[in-house]
Amino acid sequence: MKLAALLPLLATAAVAAQAQSFVDRARVERVEPQYEAVQTPRQECSSQWVNEPQAGYGVGAGGYGGAVVGGLAGGILGNQMGKGHGREAATAVGAVIGAIAGDRVAAGNAAPQPLAQREVQSCRTVYDQQQRLTGYRVTYEYRGQRSTVVTREQPGATLPVRVSVTPVEEREYYRPY
Repeated sequence: MKLAALLPLLATAAVAAQAQSFVDRARVERVEPQYEAVQTPRQECSSQWVNEPQAGYGVGAGGYGGAVVGGLAGGILGNQMGKGHGREAATAVGAVIGAIAGDRVAAGNAAPQPLAQREVQSCRTVYDQQQRLTGYRVTYEYRGQRSTVVTREQPGATLPVRVSVTPVEEREYYRPY
């Protein structure tokens, strides 16, 4: 059984012993650099100063006084008009109109709100496209045959090539017509 396992190994070694290879130099005809597009992200930020009302001023900070006084005055005036259920309706309408008018008068007489400056920063992602060298496409000629290969480095005027010589069986080479 060990002999059966060794037989294929011996056959392979015999074929390899017949094949011969050596290194030769081929003439380089053309070299073209090969590039790849690469996108690199980066942050681009900008700052801007904005004016804002200071906290504690404006609506909600004592701004209802005009509406309350106007509503009371409108209600009193409305109550003076009409009789019966008409008097109740006139009181309600007078209170609403008085509240709206009082709020507008109070807003028009209000002191201007002090402003505060605040810096606002906004950022966005920008992609820069760059070309990265990946290798060289080399066209070379060896004994009348032209071939192309991609190499990592620029080869120069000649390129080393491995040449392998293997005997051809007579039946393969001589074919009858």
